Amino acid sequence: MTSATTSAGPLAQTVIGEDGPVVVFCHGLLGRGRNFTGIAKALQPDFRCVLLDMPDHGRSPWTEAFDYAGAADLVVQQLRALGAEGTPVNLVGHSMGGKIAMTAALQAPELLDRLVVVDISPTGSADGSNFQHLLDSLERIDLGSITSHGQADTELSADVDSRTLRGFLLQNLRRDGDTGEFAWQPNLDVLRRDLTAVMGDVPHEGRSFGGRVLWIAGADSPYVGEADGEVMRRLFPRTVQVTIKDAGHWVHSEQPQAFTATLRQFLRAR
Repeated sequence: MTSATTSAGPLAQTVIGEDGPVVVFCHGLLGRGRNFTGIAKALQPDFRCVLLDMPDHGRSPWTEAFDYAGAADLVVQQLRALGAEGTPVNLVGHSMGGKIAMTAALQAPELLDRLVVVDISPTGSADGSNFQHLLDSLERIDLGSITSHGQADTELSADVDSRTLRGFLLQNLRRDGDTGEFAWQPNLDVLRRDLTAVMGDVPHEGRSFGGRVLWIAGADSPYVGEADGEVMRRLFPRTVQVTIKDAGHWVHSEQPQAFTATLRQFLRAR
């Protein structure tokens, strides 16, 4: 098994594996491609997995504004660079990355073999207060006075109780090798300003995607409701929905074995 990280194309990517059908992963808000490393390794040696850093996240370029059409266009460019015009790929997206993946499927359906949408619907999320709180909490940390990740964790604990969630958020804090100064990898200013767009609808303009779609939901998550099914199946008529027990919004990290087994079965089905 091989793992290589590059910035080829518009978005930074990490490739795990050499052979098999290509599976491209799109992470959620304040995540990064490497969040899917465990899943990608569990899929070896059957698939070649490409973990993308979404725009305004990780090592990918920052933009001046966030919207799903623009973010999906960058993903589509990356799929073309991966050879999807000749051999369509499988695209997996979680949360914000799920909406980007859905938009990309609607923009360029010819590039996809199958689509997997994880714990998000194509409709807007009415309540973005939780993510607003997290973004505000990161902005409140005085990076000029921080000397270690431990100190940042202590400051963040005043706003975020969960140690696991703080660890997820602080993966985005990087220290410059030359100056020693800390900085955020995500474009927090744009993400905070455009959070309404992040929480908004998938743009579809009357289009639909005719390929196979797996729609995974966490049983304990509020992000996929019964009313979302009508819109999902209008845009993606071949949708099959699976709900994973004892999982919230971060299905792939909370129930990795069940998630991987479900994903593998869908990707292998004929």
